[in-house]
Amino acid sequence: MTEPVALSGAPGSPYTRKMLAVLRYRRIPYRFLIVSNTAIAGLPQAKVPLLPTFYLPGTDGALEAVTDSTPLIRRFEGEYAGRSLIPGNPALAFLDALLEDYADEWLTKAMFHYRWAYQADIDKASAILPCWRGMAVPDEVLAERGQGFADRQIGRLRYVGSNPVTGPIIEASYRRFLEAFEDHLRVLPYLMGRRPGASDFATYGQLTQLAEFDPTPTALTLSVAPRVTAWTGMMEDQSGVEPSEGDWIDLASPPPTLKALLGEVGRVYAPVMLANARAVVGGDAEVRAEVDGQAWTQQPFPYQAKCLKALRDAHAALPAADRALVDATLDGTGCEALLAG
Repeated sequence: MTEPVALSGAPGSPYTRKMLAVLRYRRIPYRFLIVSNTAIAGLPQAKVPLLPTFYLPGTDGALEAVTDSTPLIRRFEGEYAGRSLIPGNPALAFLDALLEDYADEWLTKAMFHYRWAYQADIDKASAILPCWRGMAVPDEVLAERGQGFADRQIGRLRYVGSNPVTGPIIEASYRRFLEAFEDHLRVLPYLMGRRPGASDFATYGQLTQLAEFDPTPTALTLSVAPRVTAWTGMMEDQSGVEPSEGDWIDLASPPPTLKALLGEVGRVYAPVMLANARAVVGGDAEVRAEVDGQAWTQQPFPYQAKCLKALRDAHAALPAADRALVDATLDGTGCEALLAG
């Protein structure tokens, strides 16, 4: 591709921020279109409008609207050489994918919860987010849009599982993640070692909101994990990093901090993902799980059932030696349950 990659999105979208940072790190030329309430002239529309949307050549050469950050990262791995986000070691690449999924599908619960469960966060989001869809309007129009957006998003809390019972579970998990990541950053600059992987950019995307935008989690992040706050600011543009193959974590002697992070994944993400998959397969109206001895309920989310299947398929496809290394690394973390069955 010789032309800059076109994508549309918004600064308040963690997945938009994830992919913008990916493009910068990989030195892929792009043009960023701030999404508005109207269709972007001359560009196709996605079947399901999600942020970000990329406009890429299809099999017939015509542009098509493409969404979903995880497969997009893999697509760009094949289309652009150098500065890979995927570790060459298949076992480490699997763990990177697991942590990417945790960030995309669990840390986003914390992002959504904090933004729409606390009044100060609701007020800021209601005032700022509508501006990114067009601010040259009268104050009363902007206020009406902000209220409508807040009402709609608060009503969607049930999809992420945020309610008065699960809220404390989400918040406790976010604090533990911060503590574990802060410990990791004491010894390594990225989740995957001394160069970033896909999981780093997925985590960064969520933290652009949790550590930099929404008042309640921003204050918490700074208090608990100042390195995480600093890391989030630095991850925005990693185009100056010069990676080498030896910068990845060596799973023959992984840092204990990696296992601690995986333990948080197994503690919260695993039981909810498994319960969601059962609910989707069974056609149930509600997901029911137990996390930290507390009842967890949410509406079923078919996409997350697909995520779990993709992880299981990737694990099954690993060469035997790499699968054994993954299993040894995950032993005792609780993540083993994700891959059983």
